[in-house]
Amino acid sequence: MTIEQTLMTRSGNQCELCSATESLSIYDIPPVDGAHSDRAILVCQVCKLQIEGEQELDKGHHWRCLNDSMWSATPAVQVMSWRMLNRLNMEGWAQDLLDMLYLDDELLKWAKSAGDNEAGGNQATVDSNGAILQAGDNVTLIKDLVVKGANFTAKRGTAVRNISLTNNPLHIEGRVNGTRIVLLTKYLKKLN
Repeated sequence: MTIEQTLMTRSGNQCELCSATESLSIYDIPPVDGAHSDRAILVCQVCKLQIEGEQELDKGHHWRCLNDSMWSATPAVQVMSWRMLNRLNMEGWAQDLLDMLYLDDELLKWAKSAGDNEAGGNQATVDSNGAILQAGDNVTLIKDLVVKGANFTAKRGTAVRNISLTNNPLHIEGRVNGTRIVLLTKYLKKLN
């Protein structure tokens, strides 16, 4: 069976991200080291053009399909869902989904390998000790921080899980006490 036939069978002849049934094609998930159905997904033309950056991301409607596809049992679909949610992480709904998505260590390494989650061009986001932070990492606060507008103090030692990077390498976003806030990286330490 060809890769296309395998993907058509696996997907039920529909886009593995948005469930569209027209203009389907194979998308090899980078980094590509040879053609294999385990490292590819079947996508529609709309998804493919936006994934490849040939069209602007439809932040309002189209990518809400990730709410369903992120739960796929297929690792390649999980990885692509994670990558797209990271690209959309400034949208509240996308960040909420990303907070719920769990990938085991091997899949997370694959998901991060394309660099879609890196912010600030060539400048890396680092914690107080110089450790590189990536979207999805867990950090802990090294200082009590007063959260303006939320009427609470985030205590030293508080863990912030599944962080998101911002366009500024000195800031990350995360949830503390159920509230999504921006944190300065100089007050954070990466958890291993």
